[in-house]
Amino acid sequence: MDIQHKETDQRGFFFIKGERGVISELTYTKEEGVLTIDHTETKIPQEGKGLASKLVAAVVDYAREHRYTIEPLCPFAEVQFDKHQEYKDVRA
Repeated sequence: MDIQHKETDQRGFFFIKGERGVISELTYTKEEGVLTIDHTETKIPQEGKGLASKLVAAVVDYAREHRYTIEPLCPFAEVQFDKHQEYKDVRA
């Protein structure tokens, strides 16, 4: 499963597609060098497979590459940032 990314000037979307469309997604807003993760979701049949965690890792890599920091507003993303100390270099 490939992680895909779409972005506008103010919003972004990392997602994984399955046979029937998007099965896991992470959305963020972008303002003044900060990506604010506001939502993560995985469709119920796909839950527990680590897909949302992979999306968080992808946005962390993206932030590092483009010199952004991340505000994990979404509860899932916040837990991931607390759990993975290696993400603290990009935490706002």
